[in-house]
Amino acid sequence: MSEIVNEPIEIEAKVDTGAEQEVTNVEAAREITDDMDFTEALEVSLANMNSNQRVIGVVMGITPTEIQVDIGRKHAGFIPMSEYSNDPTADAAKEVKIGDEFELIIMKTNDAEGTVMLSKKRADAGRLWNEFVKAAEAEDTVFEGVVSEIVRGGVRVFTNGVKVFVPASLTGVPKGQALDDLLKTSVKFKVIEVDDKRKRAVGSIRTVLREERKEIVSQFWAQLAEGQEYTGTVKTLTNYGAFVELAAGVEGMVHISELSWKRIKHPSDVVKVGDTIKVFIKEADAEKKRISLGFKRAEDNPWEILKRDYPEGTVVDVKVVGMTTFGAFAQVIPGIDGLIHISQIANKHIEKPQDVLTAGETVQAKITAIDFDKKRVSLSVRAILAEEEAAEEAEIIEEAAAAEEVVEEVAAEEVAAEESAE
Repeated sequence: MSEIVNEPIEIEAKVDTGAEQEVTNVEAAREITDDMDFTEALEVSLANMNSNQRVIGVVMGITPTEIQVDIGRKHAGFIPMSEYSNDPTADAAKEVKIGDEFELIIMKTNDAEGTVMLSKKRADAGRLWNEFVKAAEAEDTVFEGVVSEIVRGGVRVFTNGVKVFVPASLTGVPKGQALDDLLKTSVKFKVIEVDDKRKRAVGSIRTVLREERKEIVSQFWAQLAEGQEYTGTVKTLTNYGAFVELAAGVEGMVHISELSWKRIKHPSDVVKVGDTIKVFIKEADAEKKRISLGFKRAEDNPWEILKRDYPEGTVVDVKVVGMTTFGAFAQVIPGIDGLIHISQIANKHIEKPQDVLTAGETVQAKITAIDFDKKRVSLSVRAILAEEEAAEEAEIIEEAAAAEEVVEEVAAEEVAAEESAE
């Protein structure tokens, strides 16, 4: 609801007609008194717009408590600082200078002292209220103002001399969340209800926020293209993926299979709500407003790493991760498991893989085959054992040959010695 607050200020005034009349005789117009509430005082001010109570004042001097004005009469005019402006941030000392003219309303005359108390903010209030109502009649009018106070049930926004009440439900602040962060901030709003008789108005910040969000969404979809990269915020996690906010009001989903190259049980294994992550557009349906996002990068694809760094014939340390009747599965690198067939586990016949291997055990194996199309890797422990056995046999043969050579040399030396003795 809109209202204009009683706050003191001081000024000198000059009658708008320029007539030299005594201010003491104002029976033709109802005078504003101290016991009136604000709404009643404003009504009187508006009713007297064409009476002698509406004057023009010229600033003659400024003190800390009042603004002295000349209203073209023998009475001295003054505006208490509380009657200067409805704007709580207004500073008369900085804004007012000698010679400024203001439209004023007479609040009280004192013939004994020869003074007239005037109000600038009440004169402004009537004019600004009428301007406000006229602007509010246009549905598309967006007002801008500052949240001046937090009140029961909502906030009050000050805009161009008028205070507008905004219910908490229309502030755009989530239900249950404190409104304190809005205080002293600039906001945009639309007027949704005006009570001209009571001089009150109700506004909605949320309506403007929704319209701005709608425009942002429209612009986002207008330039959206597959492959574009965005930095977004993880908003929600489900069993099948993560929803990421790309812009205000625009979210896309990263399917669980797109979060990692390796198997994961839940999206929380990779991301959490509130994380800022880089994603790219995989697919977009403008009609259904659905966006599929990608997260894992091609350069991190373990199959590309395997192709580059682990060609067939490479001996690697693998970790046994599972057993079957026909062999054991072992992790070659994160994201890729290979099969050690039961016939390739040992260099002898075994009944089952568990006869030799244990889950969690790390063993050496040779990559004997890679099928990139079917995503299969064949491993062999036996091949390494065979190579080790062959190496041992070769070493034995080499040692035997060396020993035979030594024997032959010794025999030759003995023969030579016998011949020499004869």
